Amino acid sequence: MAGKGFLKSGHTPSLFSAFAYFDISFMIWSLLGPLAVVIMNDYPMDAAQKANLVALPVLGGSILRLVFGFLTDYIGPKRTGQLGMLITLVPLVLGWQFVNSLNSLYIVALLLGFAGASFAAALPLASRWYPPQYQGLAMGIAGAGNSGTVFSTLFANRIATHYDSWHVVFGLAIIPIALVFIVFTLFAKDSPNQPAPKKLADYAKVLKLRDTWLFCLLYGVTFGGFVGMANYLTIFFNTQYELSAVRAADFATLCVIAGSFFRPVGGWLSDRIGGINMLLGLYGVVAIMLACISTLPPFGLIVVLLFIMMMSLGMGNGAVFQLVPQRFRDEIGLITGIVGAAGGLGGYFLPKILGNIKQATGSYSTGFLIICGIALLCVFTLLVVQGSWKRTWIGTGGKARADQGAIISS
Repeated sequence: MAGKGFLKSGHTPSLFSAFAYFDISFMIWSLLGPLAVVIMNDYPMDAAQKANLVALPVLGGSILRLVFGFLTDYIGPKRTGQLGMLITLVPLVLGWQFVNSLNSLYIVALLLGFAGASFAAALPLASRWYPPQYQGLAMGIAGAGNSGTVFSTLFANRIATHYDSWHVVFGLAIIPIALVFIVFTLFAKDSPNQPAPKKLADYAKVLKLRDTWLFCLLYGVTFGGFVGMANYLTIFFNTQYELSAVRAADFATLCVIAGSFFRPVGGWLSDRIGGINMLLGLYGVVAIMLACISTLPPFGLIVVLLFIMMMSLGMGNGAVFQLVPQRFRDEIGLITGIVGAAGGLGGYFLPKILGNIKQATGSYSTGFLIICGIALLCVFTLLVVQGSWKRTWIGTGGKARADQGAIISS
């Protein structure tokens, strides 16, 4: 893609470490998505309860991303990442040995948010090593760690079925995160271009900016849509199309792969044609796919529609974070936490919308139409703000203007 220029411009071991940390954390964060279908054999749940179970880790991750974003600027992304992996062991041990009721499982679900908060440390670790022209690709590679969802959807239910216990999945997950902790400790390195630590007052300052909220909306739909669907698809396929736990997770894996591995492509293309242009097209595609999905077509067709939608959402994640470092380069750790939290909230509300509407109406159709409307809102928002963005901090081709720093600080 970017060739030797990209490789020489940053620190490859740190980029790889950021990806590995995010990847294994994302796997653990999304464990309950596929496992929910197996867990309901022990703890019967209605549609709303199943949605609540898979949404709680996302809610925990959303809240903790703010904390991790602050820590990233204060103690550095490497130490924040190490702390995050160590704390993530707590819900894994609890899920392995101590869960004996649905309420105790809800606690574990919320604590899994520590794994989801990895985003706020992994992306700044990578981003701070690379200049603006390579931000899309660097953030895309690090952010492709959301491919960790593939491991949970592909293997979690198989392991649970093989051992006739979903508890053992939590125990086995301790092994890969311990290995990644060692790799991360050995190879990750904080960039020498660390910004001065931010204070709590800096959050208030950033939150006063209109662009902060706009990026929260944009990422709430792209990342929120991806993680929400990744966690809920196994339940959806099992409920709507009566697939077994393993088969439902397999088809969820297919869709998750599309979203995960196209994130770097979205960042790379945004470096070339501009993040705004990419997002306008991608949100349009997502809205069309959701409108079609709302008709609940035959299984073969809905898999294709979901595949295209998840691919577009994945590329959208890369496109949003091609723009974010340009607008907030000096506040990247802090803004990553805020925008990442908004993305997590999107992932929290999506299964809640689908599950609660399914519970109330007996159908998923209205839920998908509501999400379609939110995607169209993003198209409208971008059409309104693109002019002012291009006049201030975006130059031709979507790259940062040379006078970006002066504009942003004004």
